[in-house]
Amino acid sequence: MLSAIFVSSGVKVLLSPDSRTETASRVTDRLGPLIEKVDPRLPSDTRTLVRLKAGTDVVAGLLLATGHLTRPAAATLAVNLIPTTVAGHPFWSVPKEQRAAQQVHFLKNLGLLGGLLLAAADTEGKPGLKYRTTHAVDRSQRNVRRAVRTAKREAKIAAMSAAAGRKLPG
Repeated sequence: MLSAIFVSSGVKVLLSPDSRTETASRVTDRLGPLIEKVDPRLPSDTRTLVRLKAGTDVVAGLLLATGHLTRPAAATLAVNLIPTTVAGHPFWSVPKEQRAAQQVHFLKNLGLLGGLLLAAADTEGKPGLKYRTTHAVDRSQRNVRRAVRTAKREAKIAAMSAAAGRKLPG
């Protein structure tokens, strides 16, 4: 359910990217020069960036909806949502008549961001990497201590057997 908005809006934008270029230019005008500095071969024009973001939203949304690569897909959607929210709903810079509507959309996107962050952190009931690593180390340390105790006990038994064997005649 969380991914439905990203898939549907992503498809709409892919079919008509010009509908979002003016809004997106608030962010892309600042990012374009940075992208060109990183690699001049990368696209930096607003229309292409809008289409790339829309395509990413569709793919990540479908992955999230189908349960494949859910954590990376949710993280990707969360990262993509930040510039969309800043560019699309700047309630702080619009006239008072539009401020309430823009603030509602801004807060809606923050709610979506929270859901995506939860989905990105969700381990589906399976322990996370930190838990598994910590417990693997603990198990290893217990196994080493157990092996040391066993080796000491076996050495003590062997020493007692050797001493007893030396006392026997013959």
